[in-house]
Amino acid sequence: MDTGLIDRVAIVAASSQGIGKATALSFAAEGAHLALCARRQEPLEALAREISGRYGVQVHISSFDVSDDLAVRNFVNSTYQRFGRIDICVTNAGGPPAKAFLATTMDEWDRAWQLNLRSIVSFAQAVIPYMQQQQWGRLITLTSYTVKQPVPELVLSNSIRAGVMGLVRSLAGQFGPDGITVNNVGPGFTSTARAEELLEKRASDRGLTVDQIKKELLAEIPVRRMATPEEVAAAILWLASKQAACVTGQTILVDGGAYRGL
Repeated sequence: MDTGLIDRVAIVAASSQGIGKATALSFAAEGAHLALCARRQEPLEALAREISGRYGVQVHISSFDVSDDLAVRNFVNSTYQRFGRIDICVTNAGGPPAKAFLATTMDEWDRAWQLNLRSIVSFAQAVIPYMQQQQWGRLITLTSYTVKQPVPELVLSNSIRAGVMGLVRSLAGQFGPDGITVNNVGPGFTSTARAEELLEKRASDRGLTVDQIKKELLAEIPVRRMATPEEVAAAILWLASKQAACVTGQTILVDGGAYRGL
């Protein structure tokens, strides 16, 4: 399938590991040039070398915290200066801590808002004007299937990420006439360090082993396994492709069927 991504320029946030890294590699395999960011410089440098060596595309990197509005804007502007265009922006950030509601602090609520909603606003405000210039763009947010089906110990994520869906629907309606689509991808439990952290917390809270908790979890997923980062990246790649030009304002779950709603 011709995705139409050769020589497109894609920003991928939090791309030094997990789903973000898999997404960067997927775009590179399709011939897209990349602008990658994460908090740590060393993993980004290693990924840039890997991508350049394997795929021969150009890679621009910068290390910063996506909750820093000025850093986000400087990164986006430097990407445009480097490539002369920005076609795709995949927003991503680490999830908030797993806690019951009464155990959360206001500082944690503020941090969750900054990382998981405000950072998306920052990226959107920075990239959309460039996309409008070329009358083409793809803004893809990466959240969680908790936007559809809350998880008890993820009250911070359940609450803040639901706001992303409202933003996605709003931007899709406003910027569709400019050739810009806006969509969200919501992974379920995926084989990442974040999933291991949640399993360990559940095991600790219930006095069980991680293997016992994992067995219970997989029994609730119709495909009986977690998704891989590459499978989530495939959904993101499709939303960025020319084949998905008429898909906007949507949330695509990659959860193995765990969400039970209609």
